Amino acid sequence: MKISIHNWMRAETIEDTVNRIAKMGYHSLEIQGSPELYDTKKVKKLLDDAGLTCWGSVTLMLEQRNLLAKDKKQRADSVQYVKDVVRMVSELDGKMVSVVPGTVGKIIPDGRPEEEWEWAVEGMQQIYEYATGNGILIGIEPINRFETYFINRGDQALALAKATGENCGVCLDTFHMNIEETDPLAAIRRAKGRLVGFHVADNNRMAPGMGTIDWKATVETLHEIGYDDVLSVEFSPPLDRTPANPYPNSIDESPVGLSKEQKKFLEDHGSSAVTEEFYSMLTQKSIDTLRPYLS
Repeated sequence: MKISIHNWMRAETIEDTVNRIAKMGYHSLEIQGSPELYDTKKVKKLLDDAGLTCWGSVTLMLEQRNLLAKDKKQRADSVQYVKDVVRMVSELDGKMVSVVPGTVGKIIPDGRPEEEWEWAVEGMQQIYEYATGNGILIGIEPINRFETYFINRGDQALALAKATGENCGVCLDTFHMNIEETDPLAAIRRAKGRLVGFHVADNNRMAPGMGTIDWKATVETLHEIGYDDVLSVEFSPPLDRTPANPYPNSIDESPVGLSKEQKKFLEDHGSSAVTEEFYSMLTQKSIDTLRPYLS
């Protein structure tokens, strides 16, 4: 099993991210789902030179991106966005893309449950067909009820994956499972044969090892079901703006290169821009916690 990390959690150059994680011993990068930002030939060379690979990407379902939208063109544009993310990952020789079907932060439905299910299946089937043709695995990712009303639990993601295609998978996330699953380890077991990605953050969305999740039991359960691929670090620290903040140097008051889209995505995840010092600590803590369980 290997360890990867997302790069959407801090606004910085891809060069800075790659240099940091290579020095810390990470194996790969799960690149931000913003294909318009990257020249894949340059990124591929950067990763190759650092001895890293691209594991995959995660969709950033913001603004008008919504596979469940009532408007047909909006759904079509959202499908095209995910296809663009798939293309980027394919060009980087990556393996998978995790897909959140609905807009992050949207908690009011556009249509009736049966309508939205039909729209979701239709959109996912188009994405799945394109991804399969490009050799990329798709994992439907459940996220918690405070970020979406659609697909919060592993069983829901499995149902949509089965309706999508024979090899469509799911991507589970320990933070979201901690909120939504009665038994996170049982949820992992039920995903056997369909698990194509696994995101890790602690129960408080800090780095692994800074909360209460039993990482030994979690990784052992992954081995038990035959998942031996990649753990993708995806913390999003809930920043403390009170005098009780245990990390006084955590908030970046003057972030450089933080787009409006990135700012909204971070805020929708209960976080904000973080300083390099704080981010580096979280990145190091993550791999230090997980490394003993890798095999």
